[in-house]
Amino acid sequence: MGLTQTYILAIESSCDDTSAAILCNGKILSNVVANQKIHEEYGGVVPELASRAHQQNIVPVVHQALVRANIDKKQLSAIAFTRGPGLMGSLLVGTSFAKSLAVGLNIPLIEVNHMQAHILAHFIEEENYSKPSFPFLAMTISGGHTQIVRVDDYFQMTVLGETLDDAVGEAFDKSAKILGLPYPGGPLIDKYAKEGNPKAYLFTKPRVNGLNFSFSGLKTGILYFIQKKVKEDPDFIKNNLNDICASIQYTIVQILMDKIKKAVKETGIKQIAIGGGVSANSGIRNALKETEKKYGWSTYIPKFEYCTDNAAMIAIVGYLKYLEGNFTNETINVKARYSI
Repeated sequence: MGLTQTYILAIESSCDDTSAAILCNGKILSNVVANQKIHEEYGGVVPELASRAHQQNIVPVVHQALVRANIDKKQLSAIAFTRGPGLMGSLLVGTSFAKSLAVGLNIPLIEVNHMQAHILAHFIEEENYSKPSFPFLAMTISGGHTQIVRVDDYFQMTVLGETLDDAVGEAFDKSAKILGLPYPGGPLIDKYAKEGNPKAYLFTKPRVNGLNFSFSGLKTGILYFIQKKVKEDPDFIKNNLNDICASIQYTIVQILMDKIKKAVKETGIKQIAIGGGVSANSGIRNALKETEKKYGWSTYIPKFEYCTDNAAMIAIVGYLKYLEGNFTNETINVKARYSI
């Protein structure tokens, strides 16, 4: 008897990327993402425009995922979709499509928490990638979220700390905006930081109790600092861009590392898995690798395409829930706020 092939179609539409993936028994066969460039003109995601773009993208993206995976929709075992958290209009597009297709094909429907998916992306079957074992600490860092989570099993997670205001990705993007850099500015700060001196300028780290984060004060501090310097020298940003970016990045990375060190100390868990779009940042990756050597941690960073919003991470959660028979039905509603 051969192994039964379980094919999951996954749909992710929580923010401004429309994504569909096909997974077979834990392995990703296709992972298609349609980005929305329109938001660059506005310096941030416009919810109304995002949901309209999802409506245009969803059919071609799902079609492409099936074509690349080389399977027919009749072979699908179940459909997984992002229920939340995210933008209401965007979530509704993906959810409605998933419900309709599941009813049409008469196959199970599986709802997925976007934040759990970022964490469980580490369990996608990949060559040369070792998965974390339970328990481990997950740090999810993205444009919309900053969390430290204790993970005791696939669906047994405890949030130990989260941001009280801005997410870390917002701190990067808004700092970039202050410097006059285009949106999304986080990757540009990373790029210029590589050429700069991280200790050229000192920014105050916010004092926040426990394992929670706060980035709004840092952002205000950076704004006032730049305004003062530009008043003294109108060419300050242009002449010192690399050093400014390096100093901003260094401060943000230190804030994250201080909290994760505190979490390790409090829990005794030395396995650290990171995810979310900001985990692509070279400063964070380097700091984790250094800490791994220094303190004997084991650190896990998934492939870049599984860090940003993508349907592959939704697919792996769908597969794990499928194995448990954990299905939902078409009466389910989306949740803009949806805790782990």
